[in-house]
Amino acid sequence: MSQDVNCLNKKRWYAIYTRSRFEKKVYQDLQKRDIESFLPLQKVLKQWSDRKKWVEEPLFRSYVFVRVSEKEYYEVLKVNGVQWYVASEGRAIPVREKQIDILKKILSIEMELEVTHDDLEPGTDIEIISGSLKGLTGRLIKYKGKQKVIINIETINHSIILSIGEEYIKKKIQIQ
Repeated sequence: MSQDVNCLNKKRWYAIYTRSRFEKKVYQDLQKRDIESFLPLQKVLKQWSDRKKWVEEPLFRSYVFVRVSEKEYYEVLKVNGVQWYVASEGRAIPVREKQIDILKKILSIEMELEVTHDDLEPGTDIEIISGSLKGLTGRLIKYKGKQKVIINIETINHSIILSIGEEYIKKKIQIQ
């Protein structure tokens, strides 16, 4: 019996899909309900005809991450703007905690980011050896003529592309 209770209370990260442009509202409503959530935001310079302004936009359009137990799972679906959990074969796919930690680490520093959901040719697996992202692993690519590192977020089928100098990376040794 106590094992069943532990299973119901164990929290895991999931990606939820929201209505278009509802990410911030969904995030605020989840916070009001004391549901642990994470909305990755990036600052973007927007230009209108009369002015320019820095605004925070979601890094991944229409996605918010939630860390919930089985008991809280259905509470999330009651939030206005939430469409569904990212799922496969009818079951929500957990997001590895390590990927959430990587996203938080990347967003904590000032760095040029691009988000893509394109399937890019795989290259060399690398590890960042210095700087604030030390220890982060990814795949080295040439993209638009620049050397970049791609970090995959498999659950939502998106990737983050970071510009990085060659001096900050080394080839990752595969242990078999």
